[in-house]
Amino acid sequence: MVEAIIAVIIGALAGVGGKATYDLQRRSNSKHSADKTIADAKTKASDIVLKAKDEAMKLADDTKKEEAERRKLWDKTENRLAEREVSLDKKLDELDKRADNLRAQEVEVESLKDEIRDIRTRQQEKLEKIAGLKKKEAADKLLEMTERDIKEDLTGLVSKLQIDAQETAEDQAQFILVSAMERMSSEVTAERTVTALKLTDDEMKGRIIGKEGRNIQALQRATGVDILVDDTPGMVILSSFDPLRRQVARLSLEMLMKDGRIHPGRIEEVVAKAEREIDKEVLRAGEDATREVGVVGVPKEMVQLLGELKFRTSYGQNVLLHSVEMAHMAGLIAEEIGADVRITKTATLLHDIGKAVTHKVEGKHHHIGAEIARKNGLSQEIIHAIEAHHDDIEATTPEAIIVRICDALSAARPGARNISVENFAERMRDLENIALNFKGIEKAYAISAGREVRVIVRPESIDDLSAIKLARDIANKIESTMQYPGTIKVNVVRETRAVEYAK
Repeated sequence: MVEAIIAVIIGALAGVGGKATYDLQRRSNSKHSADKTIADAKTKASDIVLKAKDEAMKLADDTKKEEAERRKLWDKTENRLAEREVSLDKKLDELDKRADNLRAQEVEVESLKDEIRDIRTRQQEKLEKIAGLKKKEAADKLLEMTERDIKEDLTGLVSKLQIDAQETAEDQAQFILVSAMERMSSEVTAERTVTALKLTDDEMKGRIIGKEGRNIQALQRATGVDILVDDTPGMVILSSFDPLRRQVARLSLEMLMKDGRIHPGRIEEVVAKAEREIDKEVLRAGEDATREVGVVGVPKEMVQLLGELKFRTSYGQNVLLHSVEMAHMAGLIAEEIGADVRITKTATLLHDIGKAVTHKVEGKHHHIGAEIARKNGLSQEIIHAIEAHHDDIEATTPEAIIVRICDALSAARPGARNISVENFAERMRDLENIALNFKGIEKAYAISAGREVRVIVRPESIDDLSAIKLARDIANKIESTMQYPGTIKVNVVRETRAVEYAK
């Protein structure tokens, strides 16, 4: 037993000794490997240092070369600047000498001018003394003699020039057509803001009003329209600046009266249905207008606004029909004078589109219309033609002038617009007063519904040549101070009568 234990102990000691020997040998191998790695690293580091030193020396050499070249360039630049400075100094010296010479010459010239003035003054005094007339008196007398000698020639020349202008008009057809028709004025729009609806019977009025006014209040809230039932017997008046709201209110009332059921809940339902119907009608009207005129590519938003013009009026003239009528005329004129037909038709059809939103947007309708066209990406030519169809912006293209012409033609034709008697009489008085403000006028009459002004002058105050000038002056005054459709003829009459009696 003891021997076995000793054997085990001896075996254990032998194992421990073997492990220690193995560990010692492994440590020796690791140290040798580490020493070798360190030696290799030192060798590589030495190579890197040598290589870096070589590159640094090479870089230093390159830098020295570049510095030497740069110094050469600097030297050349300094030499060139020095030469230029010397040249400029010479030029400045020359300019100073020339300035001195010019000042001396100016003094000499001023002296000569003073001497010439003195000579002219002495000569004028001698001439006035010899002639017995002052300078102004002599000039007036000379002008009077000249006017008396050439008056008949001037009158004949003016007549000849007028005849020549008429004979050459055919060669300038395009320019004359546009220029002659440009003097067209657009009236300020007066919109109709009420719609009348006839009641079927008196009982219907009470049903529309409702108990304690509930029905009519609900209608006014839903449509945004003032509803007047007591102003006109047998009629309901719908008042609003928004024509679409008036149409929605009109259609809603018609549907409610036809159905017979009128109460707040039903009113909201019917108004919503009427709004949908009016929206469809507006879009259909805009599409029909573009199709009839032959204009394509109009944005849908503008087609919608164009359709809203169906419910707008200007002096009783439907704005959508007015625009369609204009577009047809504009296309014909554009073809005759060689303008762009597509641009002309599009601009003419859309020229009043701003009127669809004038109750919502502040400003004049032609400026609003141009801004809408600009936002929808239309061409600059169309935008300018829309914006320039009134007089506050100059029309600079043939297409813009055509739009202005057709606007006046459509508005000025007989029966197109309702103009009050007061406005007509006021315009006639204005025409006569403009003519009477000129000197030498005996009488003035506005005739032919304001298309002609007949002016009778005093023959002893106005001669033939002055009569021609007076007619032109009166026409210019009318053009600059009045707004009118079409053209106005100024007819100046100068008549001399010699009366004797045989006894």
